[in-house]
Amino acid sequence: MNYELNPLDLLQSRRQFLLSTGMGLGTAAFASLVEGAQKAVAQPGLHHKAKAKRVIFLFMAGAPSQVDLFDYKPDLHKLFKKELPKSVSKGQRVTAMTRGRQQLVTPTMFKFHQRGKSGVWMSELLPHLAEAADDLCFIHTFNTNAINHDPGKTSFCTGAEVPGKPSMGAWLSYGLGSMNKDLPDFVVIPSAFWRGKVNVQALYARLWGSGFLPSKFQGTSFQTTGDPVLFLSNPNGIDAPVRRRMLDSLAKLNNKHHQEIGDPEIRTTIAQQEMAFRMQSSIPELTDLKDEPKEILEMYGPEVHKPGSYARNCLLARRMAERDVRFVQLFHRGWDHHSRLPDNLRGQCQDVDQPTAALMKDLKNRDLLKDTLVVFCGEFGRTVYGQGNITRENYGRDHHPRCFSGWLAGGGIKGGIHYGKTDDFCYNIAEDPVHVRDLHATMLHLLGVDHKKLSVKFQGLDQRLTGVEDSRVVREILA
Repeated sequence: MNYELNPLDLLQSRRQFLLSTGMGLGTAAFASLVEGAQKAVAQPGLHHKAKAKRVIFLFMAGAPSQVDLFDYKPDLHKLFKKELPKSVSKGQRVTAMTRGRQQLVTPTMFKFHQRGKSGVWMSELLPHLAEAADDLCFIHTFNTNAINHDPGKTSFCTGAEVPGKPSMGAWLSYGLGSMNKDLPDFVVIPSAFWRGKVNVQALYARLWGSGFLPSKFQGTSFQTTGDPVLFLSNPNGIDAPVRRRMLDSLAKLNNKHHQEIGDPEIRTTIAQQEMAFRMQSSIPELTDLKDEPKEILEMYGPEVHKPGSYARNCLLARRMAERDVRFVQLFHRGWDHHSRLPDNLRGQCQDVDQPTAALMKDLKNRDLLKDTLVVFCGEFGRTVYGQGNITRENYGRDHHPRCFSGWLAGGGIKGGIHYGKTDDFCYNIAEDPVHVRDLHATMLHLLGVDHKKLSVKFQGLDQRLTGVEDSRVVREILA
């Protein structure tokens, strides 16, 4: 594998300062600095045999309600609009939308059924995904420190609530290198359309940024109109041979500049310009669905023909998996249901149910699921108590970071299981907690990386995706 993070990258600021002040560096002193930098740089690569080669992360931004989708609590209907016991709430932190208000238990209005040979419980809102039940590992005890959306999404995507850290895909791109030469290692595809048009938070490029890693490791975001990637097309009057000559001349100038000042971002610029040239052929081929069989398009649902739809993005994710893109992250917004949850949740499930099930089936049929890790989760969960004018068929739910559900599949994961238990109110973890850091550690482990060893010196610390707190690989869910 080809790893291009040079020890000189860590010397950038010091070297530029010395050169700009005319001091220069003697040969012996420079060699000493390089040796020290080499010791400081983490050694990327596999630490053990990998079970997964790539990740497709289906991020449900806004936080789906685990109470209504995945965490079945059959006895809650007996407690409708009863005050949540203080012995359960335990004075835990709540949002300003709940503070000072009654916490009235609000059971789901939706039916749950046991699905697949394994008999896992799933909501009636996900009939297509239920067909993949025996491939899914439901984790009910995800938990996070963040109680609001922006820090919640930032924590999930970068391992820290404070912005500025490298994202999951950037760490993998840095640590494992590229598996293909014509497409980015890390691609992000936000949905342009969703049915739940309430409380929709913005997405920021820092969620797929490279942080303190070189910018070549940041995610490439696909657009829903015009070129899939910005500035992909040549300007009028510029054809491919002309573009090739321009890049060759520009590379000579940039290489000369790099020799003079040693800025590693210059090398990144050269590499990204070359990648952009190759992408002018590879991206149109990737996004052109004309060769997809009719039965495949129908499997993803009618919205697959609509650019920017979640359905189309799921199909693109499968096509990227075929082409060995390391990390694909889909963002689907509209899950923040503080009111009219039943209606809004139906719409969101209509968006994602059939396409997600199709993606799972498509990967499996092409023998890609076995080494593709699929993750489905939001930034936190929703409360068991309701919001708004609560009735049995109309209610909302507040943010709940203490315990929530998501699922993993493929890439070395046991299918058809529930892991972790919450209390009878789906409010506290009863056993087997899984922090977001534990999810990150487990993802890295499946990809052959020890999360404690993938680190980079920055601001005096050995920075890691999992941070400095304790985190663990959730080995109980590994096949």
